Amino acid sequence: MAEYRPDPAILSLGPDFYDPVEPARFPKAIARFTNDRWAERVGLGNLDEAGWTAHFCRFEPLPCNLPQPLALRYHGHQFRVYNPEIGDGRGFLFAQLRDEQGRLLDLGTKGSGRTPYSRTADGRLTLKGGVREVLATEMLEALGVNTSKSFALFETGEPLERGDEPSPTRSAVLTRLSHGHIRIGTFQRLAFFGEADNIRKLVRYCLANLYGETLAKDDAQNVLRLFERVSDATAGLAASYLAAGFVHGVLNSDNIYVTGE
Repeated sequence: MAEYRPDPAILSLGPDFYDPVEPARFPKAIARFTNDRWAERVGLGNLDEAGWTAHFCRFEPLPCNLPQPLALRYHGHQFRVYNPEIGDGRGFLFAQLRDEQGRLLDLGTKGSGRTPYSRTADGRLTLKGGVREVLATEMLEALGVNTSKSFALFETGEPLERGDEPSPTRSAVLTRLSHGHIRIGTFQRLAFFGEADNIRKLVRYCLANLYGETLAKDDAQNVLRLFERVSDATAGLAASYLAAGFVHGVLNSDNIYVTGE
């Protein structure tokens, strides 16, 4: 089993980039999927049933990691319209760790409760939606597509009302494993508010932690290098999932990580 290597690097960016939040309290915790293969690879292979529940349904902090979940701030273009009112609305960044190559990994959630960016939504996820994502990510990973990994899925025992499926329907909370939680929309938000210093800070964070690049002294060089890396990564992503026969119905800038996942 790989070594557990916690590294809450996101904290180096400071409070302009996120909001500390509290996870929802669910009436039930029924494990429907645990990714034991990837747990072994990131040093969490020793988790028993109680450990999986504590960390990936109750969201008790992992050792030496983020003391509290963080809802990241971002904007995005959704359906051809710029939307400045979004962010992590039903998810948060739960923990960060390094893989065996030293690359940063993020554990983020979906359906873990309301945040300052939930607007009128309930912050929840349907079990159907969670199962669909597990099936899609497992298929895409097997086909060589650069996808986030479904790490854990718990049924949570709440009846949810949805307009696109028979209701009440069953609820769940999903945890994803990915190389970074920074979206293209994270940069859009900073540009919208004219926060040039924070853009430079985020560029350096992404190059050093998500791409393992040596930083240049000239910030303009860093910006161009990151633009090149993100362009290559997202182009490769789109080509690979189209070749795999996957259709992405909401390819918006708030849904694409700068790592091309």
